[in-house]
Amino acid sequence: MVMGILNVTPDSFSDGGRFQDADKAVARGEAMVAEGAELIDVGGESTRPGAVAVDEAEELRRVIPVVRALASRTRVVISVDTRKAGVARAALDAGACIVNDIEAQRTDTDLWKAVAATGAGYVAMHMQGTPQTMQTDPRYDDVVREVTGFFRERLLRLESCGVRPEQVLLDPGIGFGKTLDHNLSLIRGLGVISTLGRPILLGVSRKSFIGRLFGTEPDHRLGASLACALWAAGSGAGVFRVHDVAETVQALRMREILNQESPTR
Repeated sequence: MVMGILNVTPDSFSDGGRFQDADKAVARGEAMVAEGAELIDVGGESTRPGAVAVDEAEELRRVIPVVRALASRTRVVISVDTRKAGVARAALDAGACIVNDIEAQRTDTDLWKAVAATGAGYVAMHMQGTPQTMQTDPRYDDVVREVTGFFRERLLRLESCGVRPEQVLLDPGIGFGKTLDHNLSLIRGLGVISTLGRPILLGVSRKSFIGRLFGTEPDHRLGASLACALWAAGSGAGVFRVHDVAETVQALRMREILNQESPTR
């Protein structure tokens, strides 16, 4: 499944400022649905490295009108990309079905309780540190083993708060408190994470590790983004969070066609 990224922020790393206007954001969401997106992830707070936190009132102002409009005008599944329980509740009330939480390492349980109460989907993402600190000096002894262990422990904690395992997707958090080598190791190690029995959501689209490998700006990272998606599709990933919806849908569908057995002649 392909999840289209819809950032209603002024400062996201790739498309910041393009869809701050609610009407433009809704039009972009509808366009991604037409391109084949099965989910739309609406975010009102940038979580790029060094991003400044946004208060709840401003995040609500950015996100809720877009979620409500898309819910009323499309049949797509809407996800809200937020760390705040209040924003999650409001978005679920407005028509969202999934909470995409980069801060699954949280100690408070208010957001989890909101997910439990509504039966919504929940994306648990791994992040070392915070958006302000995560890329300062990330360290792991074994990044695949440690991220897998984190998810195993999170699934138990979530269940203790009433969130059923079948509600949960796992996102290894590419670029969130990881070096270039950590990111590559996690992508190569998705098969290990998949042994936990939950769907994996992968977000690699246009990310900076691709830029470091190839010396390219975000708008020129499509080829490597597609390569990562195709690799990951064969290693347990089932949901792909992307900027370039049409191209990703086409690449994944072509992979499915090639994997089909040819008819006997």
